[in-house]
Amino acid sequence: MLTFRRIAIVLVMIVLSIALVSCSFVQHKKLSDNESDLNEENLVEDLVVNGEGYTLKLVYIGTPQQDEQLIEAELNKYLLKKLNAKLDLIVLDWGSWDNKQNIMIASREEVDVVFTSQWSKHSSNVSRGAFLPLNDLLQQYGQGIIESLDPKLLKGSQIEEINYGIPTNKEFAAQGGLIYRKDIAKQLNLDMSKVQSLRDLDEIYATIQREMPNITPLFIKNGENFNSHYMVNYDGLGDTSIPGYILKDRESTTIKPLHEIDRYIENLYLARDFFLKNYTNKDATTTQMMVSDALASHEYFSVVSPIKPGKADELGVQTGLSGLLAQIELNQKSLATSETAGSMLAISSTTRHSELAMALINLLHTDDYLNNLINFGIEGIHYEKTENNMITQTELTSRYSPGSNWMLGNQFINYLWDTEDPDKWKQFIAFNEEAVSSPGLGFIFDGESVRSEVAAVINVDKQYVIALESGSVDPAIVLPEYIEKLKSAGIDQIIVAKQKQFDAFLAKQGR
Repeated sequence: MLTFRRIAIVLVMIVLSIALVSCSFVQHKKLSDNESDLNEENLVEDLVVNGEGYTLKLVYIGTPQQDEQLIEAELNKYLLKKLNAKLDLIVLDWGSWDNKQNIMIASREEVDVVFTSQWSKHSSNVSRGAFLPLNDLLQQYGQGIIESLDPKLLKGSQIEEINYGIPTNKEFAAQGGLIYRKDIAKQLNLDMSKVQSLRDLDEIYATIQREMPNITPLFIKNGENFNSHYMVNYDGLGDTSIPGYILKDRESTTIKPLHEIDRYIENLYLARDFFLKNYTNKDATTTQMMVSDALASHEYFSVVSPIKPGKADELGVQTGLSGLLAQIELNQKSLATSETAGSMLAISSTTRHSELAMALINLLHTDDYLNNLINFGIEGIHYEKTENNMITQTELTSRYSPGSNWMLGNQFINYLWDTEDPDKWKQFIAFNEEAVSSPGLGFIFDGESVRSEVAAVINVDKQYVIALESGSVDPAIVLPEYIEKLKSAGIDQIIVAKQKQFDAFLAKQGR
């Protein structure tokens, strides 16, 4: 039952959402044990901008949350004391991320800190001048990052020895697998331990289709399917949208287009088979739904997903399915530049205060109160502390549950839900140590010399890739047509250019 104080808070939040007024006057429970930090002097004394405080704009991917204004109000109260700054959270949904980020960069919109990654055109955006070089700023305002972050991450995410993004401190190995409803599996007596490969899912999905016809066995979409990079374990050697790949779990350094990689082709035919058997959603080529939303809809049994320790538990909290999800690992743990640079915060070249921006990133890596406020909300409202750094859900958790931990700073100072393993962070360390390194670790292709060919190939991909990878079309018929269009667009020239740069990189490494 909600206390009187919580009822008052809910009423205030409703008024806020209707009137869109400032929530700086909202009063509630003492923030945390380190509230006394608010009395500390400005941690970056020379960054005072003006009496009002400069407003930093933080742009990242996600689903806008109901209580975002309430969280911003608390962030601002804290950051005004820490940095004499405020924070504006700009959350762009997954479906519009690429387009809106491109418009933001092209229009030179004034923002400060931006999420970036190799799978989101990081190297291309660097070449467009979108992000500032960070080496000097890191030394001056990012000492907490340097002390806490594995040097392998900082080095592995560089472009020509320059950092244009600060990696999130998290698991940096990659593995592909399946997240599924274990309550349904138990109800139907499904032996999920027999699933060792994607092909093994056929019998499982046939049973679900027969016994629970209202449940679709598998949700897939563009970028989240059997041929996602984490499922095939391919290394794009930088920007994964630029063709030319090696396998992370093999020793070969010969770069190939995806249509020459056997496991990619095998998965195309498997996707087609599952499509024809109605195991997958028919709107896979067009849907903008997030994987978490698909699970939360209760209409699907499973999704493909990057796997890490506790992934199912994290999704359980986000989707309201705590304790009802489980995970299966389906390939080798691996490490490539796409992982070291797979989740980073960059500083926009349009910022007016790059020092403040770096100081904010540093706090996200080191300040446990700030980090957990932006990731979990307010204690006593969106969660309750149980013991140590363990938290439990409240009736209002769903009003602020962004699932953004992996993007913002340092996961090793995150709270853990009481449904998660208390040893999760130790498991992260072991997970990282068990990964095999791609032969291309540290290499990032510079596609400037083949820019027009890359643009042409990307346009061809937009016409064919999701149709093929979802199984919506017959690869026996459509794949040859796709390959012909790729060749006409200049894919062979891209492969040659990438191989030449990669060979030079390997020679420099003494390999």
